[in-house]
Amino acid sequence: MKQATLATVGFERYGKTTRRAVFLGEMERVVPWAALCGLIGPVYPKPGNGRPPVGVERMLRIYFLQQWFNLSDPAVEEALYDSLAMRRFVGIDLGREPVPDETTVCRFRHLLEQHDLGRPLFDEVHRHLAAKGLKIATGTIVDATIINAPSSTKNADKARDPEMHQTKKGNQWYFGMKAHLGVDSRSKLIHAVVATPANAADSTVLADLLHGKETRVWGDQAYRGQRAVIRQRAPKARISPIAATATAVWSMRPSGRKIVSSPKYGPGSNIRSASSSGCSASPRCATAG
Repeated sequence: MKQATLATVGFERYGKTTRRAVFLGEMERVVPWAALCGLIGPVYPKPGNGRPPVGVERMLRIYFLQQWFNLSDPAVEEALYDSLAMRRFVGIDLGREPVPDETTVCRFRHLLEQHDLGRPLFDEVHRHLAAKGLKIATGTIVDATIINAPSSTKNADKARDPEMHQTKKGNQWYFGMKAHLGVDSRSKLIHAVVATPANAADSTVLADLLHGKETRVWGDQAYRGQRAVIRQRAPKARISPIAATATAVWSMRPSGRKIVSSPKYGPGSNIRSASSSGCSASPRCATAG
């Protein structure tokens, strides 16, 4: 074990354990780091003649910080310089080494996307949770959120990302993608996320957000018009709107759509938590796609 430098030891007289520190301490204990790193290790760069790569577990922890706290690549780099709790979680001692820069963070996400590791990582987390007694219940909350992305064409292709699109919400136009989330109504675990262009209707990916064993599914107005499917697929399912403007929906899971996932929300977030990308690549890779 390396001896900590003065950079990790403050001289403040007063302090308080923050919600962020408590949350990161919990994630330190419950996330199966060794198993997840084992999935990434075979495709991760090996030390050679050039600069040694950053450790795979360190990069995975930074990647998770992005999901939990909704941080882009530049933002997570700055947050690590700013937050002692985050540096301790990642294992960075500024007295010995710098924070990995935003380009390194972006390349790691691209590596996960290139090798389609999102689903294996997600499944491994759920196997671990199930082994610890945390299981998905029979209720699912569905919702969607827009992930903004730069609309600039100042890149190598001189064009916008073809996987993204613009859409209007209220009086505001957005460009990017949309994250559709399926959340367990009891444990609040995100069990499915589907990434689409921002202009895709929420109801079009509803079926991909369900694990198939629900007896209730809650959603807002965007999921109306599914009653016939409810009766066809689950005639005994109860319809339980969560508000005056919301309706419950039920459907089956078809095949053919790409599903990307995030293990759990961060502290103080709701089912709209998602991550945006600070580089020109698709934000989809920020949710392990």
